[in-house]
Amino acid sequence: MINCWISAIAALVLIIRTDAAEQTGNRREAVVLDSPVAHLVVDLSGGAIGEFRFKDNEINPLSWAAPRSGDLSPQGFGHFLCLDRWGPPSDSEGARGMPYHGEASHVVWDLERDARENNGLIEAQMTAKLPKAGLSVRRIISMPKGAAAFTVREEVSNDNALGRIFNMVQHPSIGPPFLDETTIVDCNGQKGFAQGGNLPSPEEPSSHWPRALKKNGEAADLRHLAGDPNPNVVSYAIEDSYGWVTAATPAKGLLIGYFWKTSDYPWVSLWRDVHDGKPAARGLEFGTTGLHQPYPILVKKGRIWDRPLFEYLDAGETRTKSYTGFLLKIPADFRGVKSLKVESDRIRLLEQTGGKNERDFILHLR
Repeated sequence: MINCWISAIAALVLIIRTDAAEQTGNRREAVVLDSPVAHLVVDLSGGAIGEFRFKDNEINPLSWAAPRSGDLSPQGFGHFLCLDRWGPPSDSEGARGMPYHGEASHVVWDLERDARENNGLIEAQMTAKLPKAGLSVRRIISMPKGAAAFTVREEVSNDNALGRIFNMVQHPSIGPPFLDETTIVDCNGQKGFAQGGNLPSPEEPSSHWPRALKKNGEAADLRHLAGDPNPNVVSYAIEDSYGWVTAATPAKGLLIGYFWKTSDYPWVSLWRDVHDGKPAARGLEFGTTGLHQPYPILVKKGRIWDRPLFEYLDAGETRTKSYTGFLLKIPADFRGVKSLKVESDRIRLLEQTGGKNERDFILHLR
């Protein structure tokens, strides 16, 4: 059901604002950014980016935990925002209604500006208020007309009369049919630790990407996931000026990735889930913290490897953070990503080939 054509770009862009069943299969209100290259859907009941795919490919990597037909409740799925926290509330906060991962995915977002062309980009704007946290967030999401990419800028404001600490973690999660046993995950995290370690030093023992240590001391390779999802969540510190994470399934010819400024998000965290012996989900998370604990524990711990575990937002202050997501078509013999470089209005991915017959892949972002 189409509400309107934007006449100036009718040949290029079809913008849909609908709550019809054909949109998400369950009458959830959403906003769609459509270009000749890519299709992106933002669900307004929780603010999740629930679909991001090529126009000529029906495979949606962000298919994890899509709401059941008829379920209209705000919820996190696909790629959702964790705000004002990552992980559980304290017992007292939980008893007063604070949800896991904060309120951002549990409230209805307001569409302030429907998708339309702006300076050569397709752009939409939405906001959400988090009543218990006393925060509000404005999201501007934009998509170029010539690339399968999108950039999100989120402005978080403290509406309280007093300052407070907070965390903000992006939670993109991939699922089948894109995700299978052959999917390769890469990132530029460095030193890392598995969640669930003994407090007050959960970062000991540490490991380095792509290795992670199981509780029995054995090593796991987090580039791959088959039948054993342990360790379940591992967080890595980023040392470069940009952080990045990618997931590639060569047999399906498709890669999804993200990059961001490390000054915005200094941690990348990967979680893995298996159902009936098959990969069910892989989280490609990045954010302001690397410790999945309530605030009393974060405050007591303070920092890990001299990196922050939370941020402070003064009364009335606004903090802005950004990231870019993208899709790339890859060959069937693709071996994963060795490095990603941000070069003005393009990114360059170098394939992980051990120095032999290295190939690079360039994506123009305009």
